[in-house]
Amino acid sequence: MKREYYSDSISNFLRSSTEGILGVLAVNNDFALIQTQRDAWRIQIAELQRILKPFQGSIYFEYSIPRMGRRIDVVLLIGPVIFVLEFKVGEREFTTYAIDQVCDYALDLKNFHDSSHEQYIAPVLIATNAKDTVPIIAVTPQNDRLLFPIKSNINQLAKVIVDALNFVDGNDIDVNQWESGRYCPTPTIIEAAMALYNNHSVAEITRSDASATNLSQTSAAISKIISSSRENSHKTICLVTGVPGSGKTLVGLDIATKHIDADDDLYSVYLSGNGPLVKILCEALARDKVKRGREAGDKTKIGAARSNVKTFIQNVHHFRDECLLDKGAAPVEHVAIFDEAQRAWNMEQTSSFMRRKKNTLNFNQSEPEFLISCMNRHTDWAVVVCLVGGGQEINTGEAGISEWIDSINRSFPDWHICISSRLTDSEYNTEKVLADLRSRQHVTYHDELHLAVSMRSFRAEDVSLLVKQMLDLEIDSARQTYEKVKDRYPIVITRDLSKAKKWLKGQARGSERYGIVVSSQAERLKPHAIDVKSPMDPVHWFLDEKDDVRSSYYLEDVATEFDVQGLELDWACVTWDADFRHNLSGWSHHSFCGNRWNKINKEERRQYLKNAYRVLLTRARQGMVLVIPNGDAEDHTRKSQFYDGTFNYLKEVGFSIL
Repeated sequence: MKREYYSDSISNFLRSSTEGILGVLAVNNDFALIQTQRDAWRIQIAELQRILKPFQGSIYFEYSIPRMGRRIDVVLLIGPVIFVLEFKVGEREFTTYAIDQVCDYALDLKNFHDSSHEQYIAPVLIATNAKDTVPIIAVTPQNDRLLFPIKSNINQLAKVIVDALNFVDGNDIDVNQWESGRYCPTPTIIEAAMALYNNHSVAEITRSDASATNLSQTSAAISKIISSSRENSHKTICLVTGVPGSGKTLVGLDIATKHIDADDDLYSVYLSGNGPLVKILCEALARDKVKRGREAGDKTKIGAARSNVKTFIQNVHHFRDECLLDKGAAPVEHVAIFDEAQRAWNMEQTSSFMRRKKNTLNFNQSEPEFLISCMNRHTDWAVVVCLVGGGQEINTGEAGISEWIDSINRSFPDWHICISSRLTDSEYNTEKVLADLRSRQHVTYHDELHLAVSMRSFRAEDVSLLVKQMLDLEIDSARQTYEKVKDRYPIVITRDLSKAKKWLKGQARGSERYGIVVSSQAERLKPHAIDVKSPMDPVHWFLDEKDDVRSSYYLEDVATEFDVQGLELDWACVTWDADFRHNLSGWSHHSFCGNRWNKINKEERRQYLKNAYRVLLTRARQGMVLVIPNGDAEDHTRKSQFYDGTFNYLKEVGFSIL
């Protein structure tokens, strides 16, 4: 796939007319060509034809970065260096946002473009009208041949290129090999949602290597089930499983964004009971829509953008309430995608909520049964897609996936059931209900409905396995797994939160997001200025920039498992409290009440706490620091023995001490 609007050798570029180059750019441009863009291209072409006369290599205009939904202004291959040029025509200042932008582009090539992995990459920000500066050429501390962003005005650009070429060593880049390199991105869920919403395919924005091909296969399998249900006028429930970070939400969004036309009976809606996730995705898409509109000369209002997004991404409880109001009518959507379906409420929790909040007495359905009944109102066809994570129930009243199967078996005998072949695994706890399906018609198992590879960490797919082994006290296996991942995915431990913060800031480049995550039961971290009861807004925490005190970057507000489930950070600081502590007999589970820790004895609550730490420990894409405080001998709620066992256990796994 050709990723740029224009490319050629530098020598041919120098001989070409501005009008000819502009014509190629205009023909390949996917969007309405506005005058400001045409003018910017004219200036870039003229200046580069002047500056590049002494150099040999290749040039690429508007090089696509689909994971980010953006394009690099210009990529140059000269000698052993890939130059990533971001022009700010007419600008006099180098803004932090623009510096991060060009660094992000360079990081994308470094991390996700096969033939760029081992090359020197020089991100260059060109504020054309800035004053002369002294360009600093240096490699970032990660030592992976990525240079720090270089600031230049237009007149210094030739010198920047020469200085960078003199700074590095190595063989000239093979242009043909570079151009044929695979692009294998792993976007965050926010990046993926924006790209899908802007008509990129799931294949464009996700890895295409052999271990990850099942993401596209799963999406295609669901689409086939939807088409079959429509053509044959039957109703189907589809149960999709996956390991943490494998792309279940991405698959759900892919299906939803394919069918967002309310005039088509294939109209679908993505639903989640994860309130923070829904708010963050909706706000991210709305902000992106406004930003793109402004770039194209369209003054889209943020309110209108938010309304548009909410038609296909909704909180499942809002969907439920709409169906309660209009008890006989079928929803407009024929396809409902329920993310984190295992977190839907059981009958007791649903009944209690209906009685207390909706003044509805004698409500006798679980949330899964009621939601299926809403889709069952369609007289022709309907599809319910359940996206299921194993071992991720973290709150009281969450029914698990078995309740969806029970509901179908109990109340909807005519529905077809398409099941992931891995739903039999122990973490889904479905052995009994699956046995009840053996005598039922229209039940099929599909290998394609399981996502087996974690996409969250592009550095190490085995991180979720490592976390599972740690939590299951399989220390020998955990050591072996960590040996496999440690060179690509650093995990360090410390007793000092200030050291952890410094480490996070030192690891992150460009706009890579970092933040502190803690258990919602971590109530004795207050001496470290961490108060889990203090309200934080996950939208600001996940979306706002480095200069906003409410953002994760500031390392002041912390997020709990409820805020971060289904989302990712690049780098995470997991700060451990005495709620989940290790001792000679294994993990010990506690909750803080009044003035002391109480031991948790109820198995269900113990599992919720373990799952909370599973969520926290699988949020980071690139690496994490684990902080286990020293405790305080003068504070009976923070004795050193509450923490020392956990620190020593993690040290035994093999994590380095910071």
